This record gives sequence, C-alpha cells and structure tokens, in this order.
Amino acid sequence: MMKNPSEYSPLVLAYIGDAVYEVYTRERILSENPDLPAHKLHKENIKYVKANAQSRSVSALENMLTEEETAVLKRGRNAKSGTNPKNADVLDYRRATGLETLFGYLHLKGEKDRLFELMKTAFDNAKND
Repeated sequence: MMKNPSEYSPLVLAYIGDAVYEVYTRERILSENPDLPAHKLHKENIKYVKANAQSRSVSALENMLTEEETAVLKRGRNAKSGTNPKNADVLDYRRATGLETLFGYLHLKGEKDRLFELMKTAFDNAKND
C-alpha cells in the first residue's frame, strides 16, 4: 500500500520525479525527432534533464506554483542528499532536486494534468535556452 505522497521523504519523491520527467523528455524529443538514432536522442535528452537546465526551469515555473507546490519544491531543494554533484554547481543541483521532488509528488498524488502542464513548461523553457 502506497503512502500519502506528503509522507515520503523529499529525496524519495525526487527519485520518482526524476524518472517521470526523464520519460516525458524522451517522449517529447522522440516525437519531435522521430528519425534520430538512439545516441543522438540521448544527447538531445541530456540538454533537458541536466541540473542547470532543470534549475532554470524552476525560475520559469515559480509564478505558476500553488503554495502547496512551492512548499514541496522547497522541501526538495533543501533536502540534504549526502552526495556532491559531479557536473553541476550545488545551487543548480538543489534547485533541480526541488523540481524533481515536485514532479514526483504530483505523480504520486495522481495530479497528471497539473504534472504535464508543469513538465511542458519546464521542457519548453529548457528548449528555448
């Protein structure tokens, strides 16, 4: 039996949110580039899921978020993971973790329409960079 999403730790929510956003970005890229080979699809996807792209997406989403969503994002951003980011600065890494936490939370809550709205905005923001 699943817990209420608010009962999960922010890092568990980020774990799920990372996977949900990864699938979303891969599907979007594939739909826009159906003839690219897998390696090039992968290279394109990295542009959207890397920490600094996700961090920039947080800025694009902030004014769209409810109080509850903002609180979830902040819980994720402030969570201590115990690891140091390899390819990102700490601020970008934390903001990206907050975004993934929010996506995981909305996914587990079953708020698919809202989740897709926010992921679309995040993706489009990263795309326009």
